[in-house]
Amino acid sequence: MAAVSRAVKILPHVKEIRIHLCQKSEGSKGVRDFIEKHYIDLKKTNPKTPILIRECSGILPKICARHEKGVEVSAPVMNLSAEKIQSVLETIVLKK
Repeated sequence: MAAVSRAVKILPHVKEIRIHLCQKSEGSKGVRDFIEKHYIDLKKTNPKTPILIRECSGILPKICARHEKGVEVSAPVMNLSAEKIQSVLETIVLKK
């Protein structure tokens, strides 16, 4: 039986999500898998929240959430699986 993807519901105080990754590095493989598996459901669940994907050669992968009043929370996601990245995203969108 295939696993059912559960999209993260981003709370209204989160104004933007940014995902930074390298197109080729092994450390960003989980991020690339996360985008491939979960981006569509994430965007369908949160159509008004900008979700920006920033690719840059050699960069360390991380996820950033910009909250109200410009407060930013970020977390490194190097060498994490797509499922662990989903969990990290849930954590940073709930911090305020």
